Amino acid sequence: MIAGMGDITLLLTRMGQGEESAANELMRLVYSELHSVASAKMSHENAALTLQPTALVHEAWLRLGGDEQPNWQNRRHFFYAAAEAMRRILIERARRRAAVRHGGGQVRVDEALLDAKELSPDDDRVLMVSEALDRLALVDARKAELVKLRYFAGMTLEEVAAAMGISVPTAKRWWVFAKAWLYREVKN
Repeated sequence: MIAGMGDITLLLTRMGQGEESAANELMRLVYSELHSVASAKMSHENAALTLQPTALVHEAWLRLGGDEQPNWQNRRHFFYAAAEAMRRILIERARRRAAVRHGGGQVRVDEALLDAKELSPDDDRVLMVSEALDRLALVDARKAELVKLRYFAGMTLEEVAAAMGISVPTAKRWWVFAKAWLYREVKN
């Protein structure tokens, strides 16, 4: 579960008011959660070739603005941006590695592709999901946002529902729809 949701909102408000120490406090508060998400995403990669979870969290933090954080609207905005930053880092890394290895090649796709418990930052898988996710965003931006929060930020459906301001049953329906839609897109 995401640490201190109320505390995060308070820190984001303080940052918006220009309080310099709030960014450091925010990083301390969300660091372990972001590190856990990054660790889970990185756990299936070859240790010699992988970006370390700590490096992923730090690079995402820097891309978010580091100590000069922008004026976040709310915790949803912050975690969405964090998920998007991690997604972009993993995609850029995957593209660099795919360009080097035998032309990228074709990858076998299975149903575990979109199972949140089975997701890993395998380069080809990240690229396939990301490209399909971009297409889903054109069809339904809110469902694409849900997928980003689940897949790249590692949030539970309950956390996503709270962050997006929707009910848990709605989050579950959207997740089922998005998984099926993305699976069909990746399979074709």
